[in-house]
Amino acid sequence: MTNLFEDNRNYVLGDPELELIGDRDKLAQWRHKNMEPAFYKLGRKIIYRGTDLNAWANACRIDPTNTCSGK
Repeated sequence: MTNLFEDNRNYVLGDPELELIGDRDKLAQWRHKNMEPAFYKLGRKIIYRGTDLNAWANACRIDPTNTCSGK
């Protein structure tokens, strides 16, 4: 399993690495709908842990070799 984010790092809105999963507006929509990776809200600051981002990305991973082709 390859990590897309550094496990021991915290990411905040505006970090270019977060663009992998969406822009600021998309992340805000997901937070509002409880549809995105776990995050911390400290005052007005949104913080994502690298381990949470990697766990979320791995849960969203699609492996086409595990799909039934019907043949």
